[in-house]
Amino acid sequence: MAISSSLGVGSGMDINGIVNQLVAAEGQPQKDAITRQTTAAKAQLSGLGSLKSALSTFQTAVQKLKDGSLFKTHQGTSANESILKVTASAGSVAGAHTLQVTQLAKAQNSIATTEFTGATEVVGSGTLTFSVGTKTPFSLTIDSSNNTLAGIRDAINGASGNNGVTASIINVDNATNTGTISKLVLTAKETGVANGFSVAVSGDAGLSRLDTVTTTNFTGVAAADAKILIDGQAATRSSNVMSDVLQGVTLNLQSAVPGTDVNVDIKLDNAAIKQTISDFVTAYNTLNSTTDKLGKFAGTAGGSNGALVGDSTLRSIRNDLRQQTSSPVTSASNSFNSLKTIGIDIDKNGVMTLDAATLDKALAANLSSVSDVFSSTDGVATRLNTKINQYLQTGGPLDTRQKSLNKQLKTLSDRSDTIQLHLDNVQKTLLKQFIAMDVAVGKFQSTGSFLTNQLAQFNK
Repeated sequence: MAISSSLGVGSGMDINGIVNQLVAAEGQPQKDAITRQTTAAKAQLSGLGSLKSALSTFQTAVQKLKDGSLFKTHQGTSANESILKVTASAGSVAGAHTLQVTQLAKAQNSIATTEFTGATEVVGSGTLTFSVGTKTPFSLTIDSSNNTLAGIRDAINGASGNNGVTASIINVDNATNTGTISKLVLTAKETGVANGFSVAVSGDAGLSRLDTVTTTNFTGVAAADAKILIDGQAATRSSNVMSDVLQGVTLNLQSAVPGTDVNVDIKLDNAAIKQTISDFVTAYNTLNSTTDKLGKFAGTAGGSNGALVGDSTLRSIRNDLRQQTSSPVTSASNSFNSLKTIGIDIDKNGVMTLDAATLDKALAANLSSVSDVFSSTDGVATRLNTKINQYLQTGGPLDTRQKSLNKQLKTLSDRSDTIQLHLDNVQKTLLKQFIAMDVAVGKFQSTGSFLTNQLAQFNK
C-alpha cells in the first residue's frame, strides 16, 4: 500500500523515511563502532584518573613516614595548665623540668586623669611625640582639624609611624559619681618593659594634659616583663609566650603563682608515630581496594569488568608497590629491617595489617631502627615515594596513557564528524534522486490519466 508523503506527491512513497533508512543502514555500523571505542576510551581515562588520585592520596601518607623528623617528635606536658601550657615541636629534647611563673608580662595601659565632657570636647593644640621602647619616635600635629578627644584618638591610631600605641576612649562615672565623663586611654600594642611608651607634649595647656612626663596626668598599669624560674634559674622575657628557654619548646604562661612548682615533661610522642603508621596502613589498603576494583574481571555473564581490566600499567603498579613494601630494608639494622619485623604484614589478598603490640615493642626496643625501616636511604617510605613519583610525573606511564587516550578520543570524534559529513552528502544525493523519480512518476501518472479519459470518450 502506498504511503503518502509531502515529498512523494507523484509516487505516494514516504521518500523521507526511505532515505533516512538507507542512510542509517550505511552509517550505523560505523557509528556504532566509534561509540563502542569512545565509551571504552572514556572508561579507561576515568579509571586512570581514579588510579592517579588514589596513588596521590597514598603518597601523602608515605611522605609523612619518609620524613625522619616524625621519629624525633616530642610531646610536652604541664602538670598544671592553669599556670603554664607547654608545646613541644621539632628540635625539642626529652627531659623533665620544674618551673615557677613568678610574674606575667603586661602591656602598659595609661588612662588620662583629665575628665572630658565627651568625645567632641576640644583638648588643645600642639605636637604629641610618642616614644616606644628603643623604636624611632613618631609625632603628630594637633590642630583645629583633629583637636577634639575623638580627633586625637583617631590621629594616634591612624598615624603612619605608629609603632606600638593604641588609643581609645572610655565613658565612665566622674570623680563625684554624679555624671558621665570621657577619658583617653593609651595602651601598648605589645607586652613587656621594652615596649613601654611615653608621650611628650609641645603645645598649649590643654594638650599638655596628655604629657606623661607629669605623672599625675595618667594612671593605669605599668609595663612588666614575664619572669619564671626554670630548674631554679631565672628567665625574663617581654612576652608570656616563651619559645627560646627550652629548645624546641613553647611555654605559654597562664597565671603567676610565685612559690608554686609546675612539673614539665618533654618526651617522645609515641602516639603521633603510631597514628601516622596506622594511617599509612589504612591508605595502603584503600589504594589496594581501588586497584582491585579497577582491574576486576567479572568472569560471568552480566558482570561488570573494572575500567582497567587487563591493563599492564595497573599490573605493574600493583606488583611494584607489593615488592617495595615487602622487601627487606638494607639500610636498617638486622633486628628491625622490614615492615614485618615491626608488626606490619600483607596477606595473600594484598591487605595490609598492623600488629600494635609488635610495633610498641619495636619502638621501645630501637626507635632509630624503626625510623630506618621507613625513612633511611633504602627505607620503605623512601622507595615507595620514588616509585610513585615515577608513575605520577609528567611524561610518566600514567600521563602518557592519558595523553594517548585523549588523542584517540580526538581521532574518534574527527572520524565521527567525517562519517556524518559523508552521510549528509549521501542523504542529499538520495533525496535528489528520489524527488526526480517522484516527479517522473507524477508525469507518467498524469499522462496515464489523460489517455484513460481520452479512451473513455471514444467508447461513448
